[in-house]
Amino acid sequence: MSSFFTYLKSKSFLINLFLAAVTVLVVVLIIVFSLNYYTRHGSGIPVPKLIGMQISRASAILDEQGFQYKIDSVYLPDKDPGTVVQQDPDPATNVKENRTIYLTVITKLAPNVSLPALENIAFREAEATLTNFGLKLGDTSYRSDIARNRVLEVRFAGEAIKAGAKLPKGSKIDLILGDGKGASEVDIPDLTNQELDAAKFVISQSGLTLGTVTYEGTITDSAKVLVKSQQPMKTDSTAKISIGTRINIIVSQGN
Repeated sequence: MSSFFTYLKSKSFLINLFLAAVTVLVVVLIIVFSLNYYTRHGSGIPVPKLIGMQISRASAILDEQGFQYKIDSVYLPDKDPGTVVQQDPDPATNVKENRTIYLTVITKLAPNVSLPALENIAFREAEATLTNFGLKLGDTSYRSDIARNRVLEVRFAGEAIKAGAKLPKGSKIDLILGDGKGASEVDIPDLTNQELDAAKFVISQSGLTLGTVTYEGTITDSAKVLVKSQQPMKTDSTAKISIGTRINIIVSQGN
């Protein structure tokens, strides 16, 4: 043990220890400087601001500064086609040469969407549904119908369309709504040769009123009374009458 401590105090050990320490320091310095050189620590090129530019100009700038780039597209109806709306990395970020810059550009062609079911629902619900599907509300007009603000018909570019139709995203959809008043006129029903009870039912369902019932001849079986004529009656010049109009009928005994 005493010889070991003696060796530790010897000049030979101290020289070897010093040389080992120097060697370790040199190796560490070489590694540090090599990494700094390889990674170019603290150096780089700032990414230019490209958002708002047309892609032709943005790509020319990136080519000039030695950047690679990849382009993705998105459709936004309120933006000019070809405009850069997003970039990654952000502007002014320091990056190495040949770094890939990712750009999002407004596309010229809108993707198609399916028209949702809008008929027979309330206007407010239809308006919200259009927005959720990426469509826009166009013109609204009204048609006689008992239900107020209910969608009766859906139109695009002047043509009636049904749910499931493929349309460009952002298209304007026109709606025809009920006015809540209903029709002011109805078709004159043909009651001739109908049994009296059946004729009464048709008059009621048509929104008309039963007027005078005139019996002609002898009635032997009230269950087989038929309408012989009516007033007003449907003609070539008169096919509709106002709701609530009284229909007078003449009936006689049927077979």
